[in-house]
Amino acid sequence: MKAAPVENHRERENGLVVYPVYSRRSGGLSVGINLFPAHKNCSFDCPYCEVFPFSTNAGFSLEQMAAELRAVISGAQEQHIPVRDICFSGNGEPSLSPFLPAALQLAGSVRDELAPAAKLVLITNGTGLLEPRIFDLLREAASGALALHIWLKLDAGTKAWYAAMSRSTIPFEKLAAAIEQFTARAPAIIQTMICAVDGNAPPPEEAKAWEALVVKLALGAAGGIRAVHIYGKARPAPEDPKAHALPAAFLEERAASLRRVLKAACSGIPAAAPPVEVYP
Repeated sequence: MKAAPVENHRERENGLVVYPVYSRRSGGLSVGINLFPAHKNCSFDCPYCEVFPFSTNAGFSLEQMAAELRAVISGAQEQHIPVRDICFSGNGEPSLSPFLPAALQLAGSVRDELAPAAKLVLITNGTGLLEPRIFDLLREAASGALALHIWLKLDAGTKAWYAAMSRSTIPFEKLAAAIEQFTARAPAIIQTMICAVDGNAPPPEEAKAWEALVVKLALGAAGGIRAVHIYGKARPAPEDPKAHALPAAFLEERAASLRRVLKAACSGIPAAAPPVEVYP
């Protein structure tokens, strides 16, 4: 199979389980794994979400995942394209899938065999951490031999902005506490979408609250916050223009402010401030 990376991930809605895509945050070719090929399944309802309404008869199987993963990696290698990572994301929240534990192990095995330099990544909104089974699974995967890179969503620092960005029935304080408990036990990358909602950018009080929460996580993380990813809205969403992109300069200003706060908070302690990266 030739690697033909897609640009906007929309092919997932045609029932794909494994798909190559050029990723700005991965810095090259990322091989995506979609645990929900038949329909969207998520515990958030983000207005910027790129997954359009769809329904297929496609099912998920570990056998299909393994075969497609091998084919996509081999196709990329035939074209001398390095695989930067193998990433669980797809049409929803991966931790809601009953296949996740076995799929992680299987992806790790294929990675070790065919693309040992590739990272194994899980993009998650963190709601699975409220379940002890998922909490322990991800902690062990991040700290153990799988070396799972967890990109953990933290789009807000206040209840009001969380309601606008995530539109979830899960209380903000409960989710923030679970994220704090997890990052105290395992490494993670904090990822934050910064965009406007209903024409409004996140207000200054939201930015300050978010900074305080990120600093709290960084200082309390025994495993370490590996980095903070600030990214902007770059793909079309079914609710456009409810959410829209903000200027790159706005994201850079937020990043610069966070860097200053982290540097001050981490001065005089062994842990270095985590890098803050911007992806407009």
